[in-house]
Amino acid sequence: MSAWTEEQLDRIGRSGELRITSRGDDGALRRSRIIWVVREGDELYIRSVNGVASSWYRGTRDHLAGHVSAGGVDADVAFEDADVSVNDRIDAAYRDKYGAGSAGVDAITSDGARSTTMRLVPAAG
Repeated sequence: MSAWTEEQLDRIGRSGELRITSRGDDGALRRSRIIWVVREGDELYIRSVNGVASSWYRGTRDHLAGHVSAGGVDADVAFEDADVSVNDRIDAAYRDKYGAGSAGVDAITSDGARSTTMRLVPAAG
């Protein structure tokens, strides 16, 4: 079950871009990046269009914690690997939101990007 409120889900899910920042070894936030985000049911998902080689994605792997901002919502989050069973639904969500057939959507639904699918979970506390 999601800990996001319906308003947060709507606002983040409708936003075109999400600003993501991971935490460094000292706990401080690193440099932010702008990525795409999709809503599937009561959950929010992100992927790295450049696969596992992307610096922002590698940063999320260090501590699995960071901060996101989109649609007027600012939240500390945990990054959780998504179950591969959701990948087809996430592909469909990206196509619906960002336009099927575009180069960007083709890249974000590629095998390399699919391997980086993460669920955004509001941080406890």
